[in-house]
Amino acid sequence: KSSTSHHTPPPSPQPTMAEAFTSFYPEIEPFQHGMLQVSPVHAVYYEQCGNPNGYPILFVHGGPGGGCQTNDRRFFDPSFFRIILIDQRGAGRSKPFASLEDNTTWHLVEDLERLRIFLGINKWAVFGGSWGSTLSLTYAETHPDRVKALILRGIFTLRRKELLFFYQSGADFLFPDAWESYVAPIPENERHDMMDAYYRRLTGPNEAERLACAKAWSTWEMATCKLRVDPEVVAKGSNPNFALAFARVECHYFVNRGFFERDDQIIADVDRIRHIPAVIVQGRYDVVCPMRTAWDLHRAWPEANFHVIDAAGHSSSEPGVRGKLVEATNNLRDQLVADPDAIAEAYGATAGSAVSAAPAAAAAPSRSQQHRQQQTRFAAQPQVHVLPSAASSGRQAAGVATQRSAPSGVRTLGGHTPAETPQSASASPRRRQVPLSQMSPRERAQYQASLPPAGVMMDSYQYPQTHLFQKEEKRIQAQQTRVQQPPGGHEHNVFG
Repeated sequence: KSSTSHHTPPPSPQPTMAEAFTSFYPEIEPFQHGMLQVSPVHAVYYEQCGNPNGYPILFVHGGPGGGCQTNDRRFFDPSFFRIILIDQRGAGRSKPFASLEDNTTWHLVEDLERLRIFLGINKWAVFGGSWGSTLSLTYAETHPDRVKALILRGIFTLRRKELLFFYQSGADFLFPDAWESYVAPIPENERHDMMDAYYRRLTGPNEAERLACAKAWSTWEMATCKLRVDPEVVAKGSNPNFALAFARVECHYFVNRGFFERDDQIIADVDRIRHIPAVIVQGRYDVVCPMRTAWDLHRAWPEANFHVIDAAGHSSSEPGVRGKLVEATNNLRDQLVADPDAIAEAYGATAGSAVSAAPAAAAAPSRSQQHRQQQTRFAAQPQVHVLPSAASSGRQAAGVATQRSAPSGVRTLGGHTPAETPQSASASPRRRQVPLSQMSPRERAQYQASLPPAGVMMDSYQYPQTHLFQKEEKRIQAQQTRVQQPPGGHEHNVFG
């Protein structure tokens, strides 16, 4: 005699909020976006997503030259964070497209500062992967008092050995099939220095050769960036709208060694940021930015939380990497929620005077919140912040520009002002732009004299180019609150 019993399984437990979003938060659109004129040549695209009154966190994209993607907004809880993204000079939606003129690491560092000041932020968290980790670390080491926390992925410090492994000899042992396509545009007698050979062609006059080399350079990285080759990602390297900026800007930075003073500058200067809470996420089988670099940074900076994802390559879209990054932003959110002064510190307010990051804050809006509320009224269309002068707009119209000589007074590695950059990368000067705050009074005066004449009309408000930085320096010296933003309007110019 047999009997059959039927058992109803217990209901599965519902995931917590943190568990529900360890992959990606839902797609989100910006509540405000615009173009910020950061030099006579460059206007950079930026956008803000999530909670306009939330804790500010900056997403720093890779490349250099990669630009931001829509999924880059989805690592963060949009109900808590004010998510800020910026396309760096020459990349993405920034203008002029693929331009190398006045485009160095130190220009980008100062652009992040200009954006922070323009948005009325005193202190923010910074999130970056690959080249984004390079720029995030460099920015934090230059302005450590402006960074609340760092979340980093796929560490890249632009040391010569890192570049040679990927572009000269090393990664080809793992991807010999993709390597053949990468070396194909370069004659055999020039393959002893692949980066130099590519740079001559990517900055040369032959448009067809320039585009072919851009596609080959970009496809090499797209083919190697994931644990398993993804055909959709590989196809991205053949998109001319992506490849030209990605390859030109990357190669420009790499042949110039990142414009750093020394090969190991980022790791050597880690003492400047040792006090900043940080999370490092590294794919064990990352070929683009091998784990050796992340390990060296970890050994020099043991205070940072270090996570190795075993079944992962370089890409932030690898499930294990993506999940750990979202977990890191959720943990940061929880820590900030527990800190009653976090929002006040972020906006330079007196402790206890700032509103909460909760959507339904009841406190009266502060001046910075009023400014952001004005910005949201223009969220339906992009804002253009002051077109460049007639002289510079002609350069922008050219689209792809070549590098010009440094502004007078700018220090260089050789102690001189370099001449026009030649087409040959082997003769390219290795120069470093000094941040405005580190220039001597004479250098600063010379630099500011090289900018357009004072005064740009913003509606009916006269707004000199140096206004924000003069106010900011006074505020730093006096340990006051934040720079006062001008009254409403669409147009702003924040030349350094």
